[in-house]
Amino acid sequence: MAWKLMLASAVAMAARTVPLVAASSQGKTFVAGASGSMMLKPAPIEPSWVLSGQPQARLAEHSRGDDDAAVTAVWDCTAGEFRWHFGWDETVIILEGEVHVTAEDGTERTLAKGDVAYFSGGTWATWRVDHYVKKVAFCRKPFPKPLALAYRLRNLLRGGATSGIAA
Repeated sequence: MAWKLMLASAVAMAARTVPLVAASSQGKTFVAGASGSMMLKPAPIEPSWVLSGQPQARLAEHSRGDDDAAVTAVWDCTAGEFRWHFGWDETVIILEGEVHVTAEDGTERTLAKGDVAYFSGGTWATWRVDHYVKKVAFCRKPFPKPLALAYRLRNLLRGGATSGIAA
């Protein structure tokens, strides 16, 4: 176990000292576009997750990190209720419509245009869409536990775990 922690720590430290290369998506260093002009394609919800109605979801991938650890997409859905499993950490911004969300811990919230929400990878939430919802989703694969621990330790040693995005 100790050697795994040391290896994870070394990898995290090395990643911080290697010169940064411009972020890219499929070889591009900058990707921009209007969400309304993106071609949404059918992205069916797992049938066993549907609780009521016949929600129809669509998806358009906007960009993807070269390491496949981050994806930005536009997603929309018609009326229905379903449980959703978040395989990745996901931050959403609602563009149109609204959704009633009930998290695993029982927290309930209605998300409407302009609202931002975060869902931790590996969790479930119930989504009830009364009419229509459209969102931007920023998805990120969580670090493996030993690497995440080493990263947090590094941040603490640098002066605090709350040093921000550019830490």
